[in-house]
Amino acid sequence: MSADLSITVWNEYRHERDSDDVAAVYPDGIHEAIAEGFEERGFDTRTATLDDPEHGLTEGVLDDTDVLTWWGHRAHDAVSDHIVERVVERVHDGMGLLVLHSAHYSKPFKSLMGTSCSLKWREADERERIWVIEPGHPIAEGLPEQIEIPEAEMYGERFDVPAPDELVFTSWFEGGEVFRSGCCYTRGSGRVFYFRPGHETYPIYYRDDIRDVLANAAEWAAPTDGPDPNFGNADPLEALSD
Repeated sequence: MSADLSITVWNEYRHERDSDDVAAVYPDGIHEAIAEGFEERGFDTRTATLDDPEHGLTEGVLDDTDVLTWWGHRAHDAVSDHIVERVVERVHDGMGLLVLHSAHYSKPFKSLMGTSCSLKWREADERERIWVIEPGHPIAEGLPEQIEIPEAEMYGERFDVPAPDELVFTSWFEGGEVFRSGCCYTRGSGRVFYFRPGHETYPIYYRDDIRDVLANAAEWAAPTDGPDPNFGNADPLEALSD
């Protein structure tokens, strides 16, 4: 793991403050549980929430962020458009973005995908089996062939997103549905990973295997040292004949 990697964990932080059921699972907020997993694995980690000034995502914070994780559910529309534009621009410039569970409907993810990002869903405490379908992918490093979650919210196809550049995980649910639950994308110079598990009433973000996935995904999504692209009018590299 890279201790030099700077991660910002963002959460709308609404359910935990007004639902006893959610607070019982995440008393300090979902963001703190996710951040704890990164910190245990040696990452430089900060948190930010919706009600912080500028949603905690100032230009300075984002400039100092290698990978941003995003959890949201019911307050997507409360995120200011100019902050969304700031996040999307930083992704295009090379910042990694990990989009978690119901953040499939978040403004940054929908902007980057260009689709509705809609899906089927059901809350029935049913079993989920997450199959690793690309075992050689860096996000799958150190994982077993499959991860079983005893109680989960169901997400089902069709998931209205562009075809992933790489699909690392596919989920099966007890009710029969399947779902593309680990989707990799490149947008500009940045990498985006969507990971399905993480409903607010289940203690999923305390699991070591889920924390391992997020740590691997942060390493994968981190900015690279490739050349900066140049755009616009360009002088010829070779002499042009008359």
